[in-house]
Amino acid sequence: MKLWQKSATDTAKIVEQFTVGRDAEFDMDLAEFDVLGSLAHTRMLESIGLLEKDELDKLQAEMKNIYKEIKSGDFVIEEGIEDVHSQVELLLTRRLGDIGKKIHSGRSRNDQVLVDLKLYIRAQIQETVENTKALFDKLLSLSDKYKDVQIPGYTHLQIAMPSSFGLWFGAYAESLLDDIQMMQAAYKVANKNPLGSAAGYGSSFPLNRTMTTELLGFDALNYNVVYAQMSRGKTEKLVSMALASIASTLSRMAMDVCLYVSQNFGFMSFPSDVMTGSSIMPHKKNPDVFEIMRGKCNRLAAIPNEITMMTTNLPSGYHREMQLIKECFFPAFTTLNECLEMAVFMFDRVEVKKDILKDKKYDYLFTVDLVNQMVLDGTPFRDAYLKVGDMVDNGSYAPPAEVNHTHEGSLGNLCLDKVDGLMNQVLDGFGFEKVKEAQEGLLG
Repeated sequence: MKLWQKSATDTAKIVEQFTVGRDAEFDMDLAEFDVLGSLAHTRMLESIGLLEKDELDKLQAEMKNIYKEIKSGDFVIEEGIEDVHSQVELLLTRRLGDIGKKIHSGRSRNDQVLVDLKLYIRAQIQETVENTKALFDKLLSLSDKYKDVQIPGYTHLQIAMPSSFGLWFGAYAESLLDDIQMMQAAYKVANKNPLGSAAGYGSSFPLNRTMTTELLGFDALNYNVVYAQMSRGKTEKLVSMALASIASTLSRMAMDVCLYVSQNFGFMSFPSDVMTGSSIMPHKKNPDVFEIMRGKCNRLAAIPNEITMMTTNLPSGYHREMQLIKECFFPAFTTLNECLEMAVFMFDRVEVKKDILKDKKYDYLFTVDLVNQMVLDGTPFRDAYLKVGDMVDNGSYAPPAEVNHTHEGSLGNLCLDKVDGLMNQVLDGFGFEKVKEAQEGLLG
């Protein structure tokens, strides 16, 4: 029987297959979080008199056993069992008898899956943040290492002004900083407790929702029980927007790499064992890793729109199509984390070319520096601009011997310590340690 069945009447098989879909597959990702939610919920039930102390002790012990089975890979959702919630309750009932049937008091599958999702999202965000920080650190390190190696800067894909590998690597590091700030905002939305909202209208039991909030390490409650259910879909959309922001940074960076390793640029290279070849052209070294990264990350950019279209104009309350969000949302974390890890792997092996700007074709990069030097020597800017333009046209232009950029964030003043400090401030704002302590308290 299903958790929602009131009789032994079977649902038509075709209806069951269509409505359940891939729920069991994705619910395996929620299993450990379902147990954590139930550990907190049953403690609360005992505190308000809906469980006896000895019943609680037995339930807690058995749920910790199930948690260990999940972590060791020994947990399965059996054939014919609708979802993870049903499987956990079934195991408890088999092992403890009627005590196992008491864990659902005061909640619905609606708030049960919501709390599972929010606990899952918290954990996935932490892993993503840690992987993003690893790439951020790698980029900052490379920025500092190659801060004096100049490369052309482009606008409209035309040579524009002098840049450097320090600026290039540092730019993508700082982009990740903004992405993590966006992720923190999504995390704060996700880190609110919906448990106790039941089917979306609360319960006549005197539930202690503050207690479960503290036990699960949430920052606050979703107070309004109707809104708690309305947060389904909205939370996933906001998180997917943050994932897409990181993906956008990676995609743009990957595109730059694909240009820079081509023979027309030749700014950087990678060892042959991390590049691929051609079946017909023996000279080829293709940047397939960065091309696949670009494609995967561009696909991630579509997920917020997919979730938006799934939830647009839904009335308040729960609706079954919300389950379909899992199918695009859950794999997004895996995809992005694989790309982040691969980016670190590749940049561990990057080789940059030096003395790029000695090529005469890059002489025009320094026209602005010559204009600025004239201004410093007393020539009005517009006159200096026109004069250098005439030099370019009549062939008398020669680049200045030295370039001196000193303001914050420029060639000679990357401010890497400032960017690193800002990242650490943002990371401190997540409060991952609080979540860890709460989880240890539930499992201890």
